[in-house]
Amino acid sequence: MSMDAKRFRNTGVEESPVQVPSLQRLEMTMPQLTQENLASDGHQMRMSNDVFASTRYRNVASFAPTQVPRGRITPTTYKAPNIPEKQVENLVAGFLDSLHDQVPAPTTKRQRFHIMHLASEMAPIAKVGGLGDVVTGLGRALQKKGHRVEVILPKYRDLDLSGIKNFKKLNKQFYSYFEGALHKNSVWSGMVEGLWVYFIDPQHPAGLFDRDSVYCQPDDFKRFTYFSRASLEFMVQFGKRPNIIHCHDWPVAVVAPLYKSIYSKMGLNAKIALTCHNFEPQGKDSMEALLSCGLQFKAPLHKDHFQDNIKADKINVLKSGLLHADFVTTVSPTYAKEVLTPDMGEGLHTTLRGLKKKFYGVVNGIDDKTWNPATDPHLEHHFSVGDMEGKKVLKDNLRRRLGLSTEGADANKPLVCCVSRLVPQKGVHLLRSAIFHTLERGGQFILQGTSQIPAIKEEFDELAVEFEGHPQVRLHLKVEEELTHNIFAGADIFVIPSVFEPCGLTQMYSMRYGTVPVVRKTGGLADTVFDMDQKHIPAEKRNGFTFVEPTEAALTSALDRALRYYEEEPQFWADLVTKVLSTDLSWDAAPIDQYIKLYEHTVQEGHPPASLS
Repeated sequence: MSMDAKRFRNTGVEESPVQVPSLQRLEMTMPQLTQENLASDGHQMRMSNDVFASTRYRNVASFAPTQVPRGRITPTTYKAPNIPEKQVENLVAGFLDSLHDQVPAPTTKRQRFHIMHLASEMAPIAKVGGLGDVVTGLGRALQKKGHRVEVILPKYRDLDLSGIKNFKKLNKQFYSYFEGALHKNSVWSGMVEGLWVYFIDPQHPAGLFDRDSVYCQPDDFKRFTYFSRASLEFMVQFGKRPNIIHCHDWPVAVVAPLYKSIYSKMGLNAKIALTCHNFEPQGKDSMEALLSCGLQFKAPLHKDHFQDNIKADKINVLKSGLLHADFVTTVSPTYAKEVLTPDMGEGLHTTLRGLKKKFYGVVNGIDDKTWNPATDPHLEHHFSVGDMEGKKVLKDNLRRRLGLSTEGADANKPLVCCVSRLVPQKGVHLLRSAIFHTLERGGQFILQGTSQIPAIKEEFDELAVEFEGHPQVRLHLKVEEELTHNIFAGADIFVIPSVFEPCGLTQMYSMRYGTVPVVRKTGGLADTVFDMDQKHIPAEKRNGFTFVEPTEAALTSALDRALRYYEEEPQFWADLVTKVLSTDLSWDAAPIDQYIKLYEHTVQEGHPPASLS
């Protein structure tokens, strides 16, 4: 890897109904508290094996969370008072809430599972990157197979409510522990893309999710560790008993150790799956920050628990999630191999090498109903293998819309595009080069992307000004989903020069719309795009153009080959477009069966399978 590339990279379901605890057990575990009895008898939280276990409180109108004592909490006994009428109403309401989602009839004779996904993103309502697409796509694919799927998500201020059906606030709240206190949480629910979603709305004075973005807040570690514990508390108090709790990325990785040390003793009986979509962000902080969520090990900084592999005085929640999950996946077989190396493992390569019996690479699929050029509601014209005229019309419409030339000699120019987050991982230094090289070669270029990294944002803002009004190049530095779909549909060539790419979805979206990918051969890109000029690859698999080294020379060489085929061999190009458009890249093509095998074996045998083959 070149020094320049390194510099950029390092910048910056059960058949029975949901079980509900008995009234006696519910009352014993959720006593009515007041400030007076807190002060008088110091009502505390139960502890087991030196680990804080949250006592679950409900309907504590006069409870002042900030008055809960801090420090080591010792057990105490109490007599359960009479059950208030309102508490009984909440119990009944909770039971009815658990029945409102209608599970589709199983399409196979396999055991049906109840799978609860925990994530920080979900498309289209809270999408930052590919994670949001995968949570929705994987959930829909599992539900299609007859499994019961639910999702827990933070209730962000800027949720796209237009994507949520039957959005409502439930008439039941719950308390969860954080920073020595108990905090009330409201719960909202609704349907997103056919999946039932619960939104946790913390009534925390810091307004944890009342922010202007999903990530990049100074207290992200605090926000998501709070959400992780609250999600487990929600399952216990709302009678959720999933077979699988499937966690996604570092924001919810602490769920695995929380579950194993506390919540497995509270009536839950689930296996924990952790999918890491990118090993670069890991959730590192101080031991004090970790203890805020009530998690105490005898030696939290032990290398077998939370101790970061690089900075021994820091904790690493992703590492602990990897160690304590029942099985771990990442989003492509090639990336699963790459992260075992010091160069790509982001400090976790030694930990991952020790997980060989429970670590798998499963390439993502795409939702081929949402991403379908024959039916896409974002497109004014549709097309398919048998009728490609719509793609030509969409190309011209896209260019006119963004002010690019479509007349005279420009009518048939190749249109090269990229839709990407502008971050070091995506090879922004190579992307800039691709723009200028395409212009030199007589092509046109459209870039859609955003960046929250000040230096990169400034660079591309300046570049957008430089090309403002230019007939051949346009930079659109904002997120617009409708435009994104039209770029995939209207482009001839799609460039993805990633320095590393765990899986990547844009190369799959581009092929789904008959747009030929030019990609760096890394991670999931290497598992889904195969070079047209590599004779050792079976002809039926060749579907794009690849390069190996993350350098300008390697990128321009691959881009030149694609442009040459486009300009000089129109029939070859038309056949290639038909091939990529015909490729099945959906979850049903293989990935979903691999996940179901992981679920089945782990639940039934108590451990994951030896392999997915």
